[in-house]
Amino acid sequence: MFIPYGKHYIDDDDINAVVTALKEDYIATGPGIERFERAFAAYTGARYAVALSSGTAALHACSYAIGIQDGDEVITTPMTFVSTASSVMMCGGKPVFADIDENTYNIDPNEIEQRITPHTKAIIPVHFTGQPCDMEKIYGIARKHGLNVIEDAAHAHGADYHGSRIGACKYSDLTAFSFHPVKLMTTCEGGMVTTNDEALYQKIRLFRAYCSTKDPELLKDQTDGPWHYEVQGLGYNYRLSDVMCALGNSQLHKLERFVAKRRAVAQRYNDELKDVRGILLPYQAEGCNSSWHLYTIQIKDGRRREVYEKMRESGIGVDVHYLPVYRHPYFLENGYENVSCPKAEKLYDSILSIPIYYGLTEKQQEYVIETIGSILKTS
Repeated sequence: MFIPYGKHYIDDDDINAVVTALKEDYIATGPGIERFERAFAAYTGARYAVALSSGTAALHACSYAIGIQDGDEVITTPMTFVSTASSVMMCGGKPVFADIDENTYNIDPNEIEQRITPHTKAIIPVHFTGQPCDMEKIYGIARKHGLNVIEDAAHAHGADYHGSRIGACKYSDLTAFSFHPVKLMTTCEGGMVTTNDEALYQKIRLFRAYCSTKDPELLKDQTDGPWHYEVQGLGYNYRLSDVMCALGNSQLHKLERFVAKRRAVAQRYNDELKDVRGILLPYQAEGCNSSWHLYTIQIKDGRRREVYEKMRESGIGVDVHYLPVYRHPYFLENGYENVSCPKAEKLYDSILSIPIYYGLTEKQQEYVIETIGSILKTS
């Protein structure tokens, strides 16, 4: 049996929720969407939530909502999936990459401040692997320079920072989540934005549906009939269906259980891998409680490829997260050929994500631990 690095979990409650939604009068653009949004906002502690078709759509909507346009710069980390940067470029903005903290692997606030220019519009910190960034420092920098903050929380459902859930937007304007199947909870594909700003909330609601509205309070033409609707901007079809929201609602009820299991898996790895030579275990910053979307170790002495290949040969789906964004061909061909974040590049050369997910059994985890130990030999 192949053990993947991550995997969704679907039970009968989820299946029944989807079947029930399919029997409703509306399977898209119906009341099920708002139910999921209200529940997710309540869970995170934010005032508002907007469901979208993917995590990328959520990030794109955030950049749109704060007004990113040609000439604007947005500072973010290179250790992330490409969507963090590409969503800025979709609005005409330019991602600027700041190096990471070598302990947490998250963006370094000191590196952020060094990259601020008159063109800087926003900061997008990414809660890499589920560990919250140093949001208090980042938010302080943003307010000092009049910048917006968008949290990329694709990894961080259920994580908390200094007692507040990620998504509460205590130290940001907006937070974007992903519900891809490998994440902590899923809607098959999907995303969510949370915010405490009503104006941003309304912008994103319009943006996800062509910027089209029939709301009498928003219509510019008040003279046409009750059928009248208007497209008031360049929007997209980024809607999430009622059926997928039903799955999301069901998954949300289990999220605390999902996160608790991941934390237990992480603790066992910490306990049983600490004496294995040649690896560095993940560090957790004080005041942060990771959701453990990924459990990422460093393989020392240039043996990462050897360990990767032998683990895969043993039926264990390890992976590498991530190639620094600016090293992808598209970015190298579009002005990033001279960008360098030395700490991120050093990390990339050694990191390896090992299996962590709700359905991982004790026996499977024991096999992962034993296999790593047999490859690297215990001290």
